[in-house]
Formats: sequence, C-alpha cells, structure tokens
Amino acid sequence: MNLKAVVAATPDAIQRVFAVRAAVFMSEQDCPYDEEFDGNDFCATHILGLANDEPAAVLRVRFFAEFAKLERLAVLPRFRRTLISKMVVDAGIEIARRKGYRALYGHAQKRLARFWSRFGFQPLKKNFKLVYSDHEYIEMAAYIEPHEGPITMMSDPYIIVRPEGDWDSLGALDRSAARPATNPH
Repeated sequence: MNLKAVVAATPDAIQRVFAVRAAVFMSEQDCPYDEEFDGNDFCATHILGLANDEPAAVLRVRFFAEFAKLERLAVLPRFRRTLISKMVVDAGIEIARRKGYRALYGHAQKRLARFWSRFGFQPLKKNFKLVYSDHEYIEMAAYIEPHEGPITMMSDPYIIVRPEGDWDSLGALDRSAARPATNPH
C-alpha cells in the first residue's frame, strides 16, 4: 500500500478532508455537524493522508502566537492498522517546526493519550475538564526541536510565498519572476 501525507491545497483535497472527518466524527462518533465544522477550517492547514491515492486520514493544524495546535485527527477504520496516522501527525509536526514553532498543543480523547505520547505529548498540569461532542478530553503539549532552517522574515521572499508545506519547491511566483516587470505603476 502506498501511503503519503500531503497538505490539502486544492478544493478537491479539502473536500476529501471534510469527507473523512464527516465519516469518522459525524457518522462513527455521532458528533453534531456544528461541532465538527466549527468555523476554524479556513484559518487552518489540513494534512491529508492518502492510501493508494484514496483519502485515509486527516489532521488540522492551527497556529497561534507561541504554539501550534494539532487537532481533528481522523483515520478511516480500514486504515487504522497502517502507519497513515503516524505519517499525518509527523507531517503536521514538521510544518510547525518549519514555521519556527517549538511548542505543540492539543486536546486528546482520554483513550488516545497513549497514542499522542508517541509524539512527545504529555498531559498538561493545568488540565481543565473538557467534554465536547460527548467525549472526555485532556489537554496535552509537546515541545519539539527547532528546525535547522525555519522560515523567518529574513528568508528568501519567494520561499515565503510558496504553497504551504511546499517551501522547497519552485512555485508559480518563482516562475513569474523570470518575466520582466512590464506594469509601470
């Protein structure tokens, strides 16, 4: 089985993300629509895990001043015994590292705390009681090694404007730069 994790960067990829989440959270876990699609999807980065190019897993990553929040990890049942969940979480962590983040935060269903501990997450001491969508959660955090080449304001401006997570590949604006400026204003 060919497994890979990619940033969902097209409307089709986002629809695949939403389909996996609807199947896992709304169908399997009976989560209400308004709780699953909470208004944070269009300010986040979504990682799509593919198995033989079919949607298998997803993760949402949101960025705050001092930390990145990993959330909404969903894996379709037939892929739960594969490495796709690890690949999706690793991809989300790597994007956060490249953006210069050193702290990760998340809410884990209590039954999944051990899974998240594999990535360095530990329960926070300040844990508030969290119950939503009929599941009990705990707050967890991980502290990660800095990236050797984080993207900063001093980075090449063409790197900064490249598609999310694809900073090391030439983008459309790199190709545009090869043309001379013709607009005088």
